[in-house]
Amino acid sequence: MKSCLVVLRNKKIFSERAEYYSCLRAFAAEGLYFDKIAVVAYDGSAEITSQLRDCRENFNVSVVLCPQTMEGTLKGFLQPLYGGTFDMSHALETGEKSVYLVFSERPDFVTPAKHIALKSGRKFAKAYIKAVGAPHEEILAAVREAKTLSPTIECNVYESYSDCTIEVVYSESDSKMKVDGAIRAFVSALGGYIYALEDISLAERLFQLLRLRRMKISCAESFTGGGIGKRLVDVPGISEVYFEGLNTYSNESKAARLGVDEMTIRSKGAVSAETAFEMAEGLIKQGNCDVSVATTGIAGPKSDNTSKPVGLCYIAVGLKEGVNVYKFNISGDRKTVTETAINNALFLVYKNIK
Repeated sequence: MKSCLVVLRNKKIFSERAEYYSCLRAFAAEGLYFDKIAVVAYDGSAEITSQLRDCRENFNVSVVLCPQTMEGTLKGFLQPLYGGTFDMSHALETGEKSVYLVFSERPDFVTPAKHIALKSGRKFAKAYIKAVGAPHEEILAAVREAKTLSPTIECNVYESYSDCTIEVVYSESDSKMKVDGAIRAFVSALGGYIYALEDISLAERLFQLLRLRRMKISCAESFTGGGIGKRLVDVPGISEVYFEGLNTYSNESKAARLGVDEMTIRSKGAVSAETAFEMAEGLIKQGNCDVSVATTGIAGPKSDNTSKPVGLCYIAVGLKEGVNVYKFNISGDRKTVTETAINNALFLVYKNIK
């Protein structure tokens, strides 16, 4: 079954992520993949009609992502082309040919993906590997090894600021032994980076572990601006384990609220392993938490008045037994630096108390 995705868009508007990314993910989750993706400017009528005719002639399934203002025009063209009519869910089916309209203002890709999967008669199951910080080459090597062990599986890899989801899609008729072998290949290759073998967020996984250990956590954030605390408080029930979060941006705040030595900041700088250490240690010394996490760094777009580069950051994790400090040099814009640091901070807490 050959499939095509046609994206009709305003050629003058650009976004950081392709508008059809969620479509690819929804279809991949059902073990479905597009043979062709065509992005067409919606003011080019000749190119649009040419592409839609190509869909009719060469593909069994076509998904058209478009503004809803084009609904009437597209249906008026597609219905005689396919020899059928669209139903209430904006799907048209004639024999072995199907076409679906999805509107960019309120896109629903899950419904057509599930409908096509059901129509194909193929039943899939999914397994997940969740990891932070795994190098791309190691992930790709693990995918190759897993597919060698179980050639019929599909591996969908999604990464968001160093937090990686590997979605293993397999047929329910596949050998359980082979699928389990593929999962073990991922665990063997990526073990030190893995935080879950289920579809769960990093913050949720950390919450589960904190609750299991009966531990309270506190956060002291400088350049991440409360991002770690925000991730945590988004988890229902977090009040069981979350004591407090402090945004200690200024040097004065670090000294007054966390007990960071002024000489440490003067001699080593606010962005230093020593300052991060004392930030995390200060929370532990107050006696209100069992684990602390502290961040200090340079998010950009410009550096501070030192020679330290944008993307340099230190993350400290404190326990009553001591404090561990980790150094990172993160490439990218301000959002990439801060979001990547937040994910790494949550993961480092997880690893320290696991």
